[in-house]
Formats: sequence, C-alpha cells, structure tokens
Amino acid sequence: MGVSGTGKTTVGRLLAAELGVPYAEADEFHSAANIEKMRSGTPLTDEDRWPWLDSLGAWAASRAGLGGVVSCSALKRVYRDRLRAAAPGVVFLHLSGSRELITERQSAREGHFMPASLIASQFEALEELGADEAGVVVDVTPAPEEITAEAVAKLRKL
Repeated sequence: MGVSGTGKTTVGRLLAAELGVPYAEADEFHSAANIEKMRSGTPLTDEDRWPWLDSLGAWAASRAGLGGVVSCSALKRVYRDRLRAAAPGVVFLHLSGSRELITERQSAREGHFMPASLIASQFEALEELGADEAGVVVDVTPAPEEITAEAVAKLRKL
C-alpha cells in the first residue's frame, strides 16, 4: 500500500518472486471509467473505489492459505477494512516516502495514467497503519531490492 509513485508495482513483483507467490497489479482491476477519471486529473471518490476494492478483496480471498501479493494504494483505513472484510488474513506493507521524493518520482514517470498533480490528494487521504492493523512500514528511499529485503525481514517477524 501507499501513494502512487512509491514503487508498489516494482516492489510488489520483487516481493512476490521472493516469496514464491502470484502477484496482482491493482491498477488492472480499475474500471475504464476510473482510469479515465484519474488520467484527466480528477481524484476518485469512495464510490468509485468500492467495486475496485471488492475485486481486490475477492482476489486476496482466493489466495487465502496460499499466499499472494497485490499492490493497492489502500490509503484510508476504511479501504483496508473493506479488504480485510473480504480477506481476513491480509497483511499490509506500507511503502512510505516523503512528499518531495514521491512527487519527483511521479513527475519522472512515463506511461502511467496517474498524473503527478494528484499526489497531493493522495497524501491528504493517506491514513497510516493503525497499531491494530497487521502490517509493516518500509521506507522507499533505497533501491527496490533493498526495500524488498527489508519488507521480507519485517513481514517474517509478524
């Protein structure tokens, strides 16, 4: 989980490979209408997100007892609660970085529908993991391989 530009896809793929489980890219679960809305610079509403989150939750539930990694912004507690309702064993990896670093990365990104102009709205919506939520936080400043190694180490301690 994390705002756009934190490396969810890159680290998600590396993490899935390291753990030997399938990877699912949450962006592929968005409707065409959601993608067009974001491409135009309009933040999604909660109503836009519910069907998307339900699809992600169904995928995660289908992997119960088997394992899997799915990248998803999951910025708000209510979104994570919805995912947990569908897949109670889900564990979150929050990829965290400064607004400056993420804005710089997002601005340099090519071929993605999320414009850097929406980063501010993502940081405004972001609710940190609660103490009662299963998950870990990893800083995204290092290289993706280092982020993945730290994530694996922290996840194995849960």
